Amino acid sequence: MTSTPARILVVDDEDSILQFVSYNLRKEGYEVNVARDGDEALAMADENDYDLIVLDIMLPGTDGYEVCRQLRARGDVPVLFLSARDTELDKVVGLELGGDDYLAKPFGVRELLARVKALLRRSTHRGGKDESEGGSVLEAVGIVLDEDAHVAQHGDTELDLTPREFELLACLMRHAGKVLSREQLLREAWGWQYVVETKTVDTHVKRLRDKLEQGGVDPGVVETVRGYGYRLAG
Repeated sequence: MTSTPARILVVDDEDSILQFVSYNLRKEGYEVNVARDGDEALAMADENDYDLIVLDIMLPGTDGYEVCRQLRARGDVPVLFLSARDTELDKVVGLELGGDDYLAKPFGVRELLARVKALLRRSTHRGGKDESEGGSVLEAVGIVLDEDAHVAQHGDTELDLTPREFELLACLMRHAGKVLSREQLLREAWGWQYVVETKTVDTHVKRLRDKLEQGGVDPGVVETVRGYGYRLAG
C-alpha cells in the first residue's frame, strides 16, 4: 500500500531559492506548491491542507512573521522559517510566533532535507508518528498521555494541546520529579540540533500551564526551578 506523499508549500520571493527548494523537495517525492508573497501563501493555505510550510521571513507585503502568526491562529501546520538573517533575536521571534524550526541562508540540500524530514516526523498534522518511532502511554499528576494516539487526558477531559505543547508535556512526564534545564527541554521535546535563546522555553511553559488549567489540572504541577529549568511534580 503506497502512502500519500507529504504536501509542502514553499514561500519565497527569490526565484533562485524557490526553484532550488521546490526542485529538491519534489526530487524526494514530496508534493510541492509555491508562493511568492505572504498574501498568496495565506490564500493557498486556506485552500489546501499542507503538511509543512517552508516560509521565508523577508517577503514583500505581508512578511513571514505575520504569515506565521495568521497560520497559527488557524491551525498547527509545521512552519520552517528561511532567512538570510541568522541572529539569536531573529530565531527567537520566529519561534515565539509559532515557527517550528529556523534555517539560515545559504543552506545546502542535505540540511534542508534533514530539517524537513525531522519536522514531518515530529508533526501530528498528518495523523500520528512513524510506526518505527514507537510510543507509550505516560501517566503523571492525574494526566494520561498516549504518544501513539497523540492524546492527553485529565479524567474525561482531553487537553487541547498544540504539537509543541504536547511534546513539552510528554518530555516533562517522562522525567516526572526530575529537574530539566531549558536546553534539555529544547533538545528533547522538539529535537532541535541547535539551542536558541532559551527564554523561548518560558513562553511555551506558560502556554502549557494555561492549557493544563483549562483542562482542570493545577498549573502549579509544572514547577519552576529558579536559575535552572522546570520540573513536573512527581
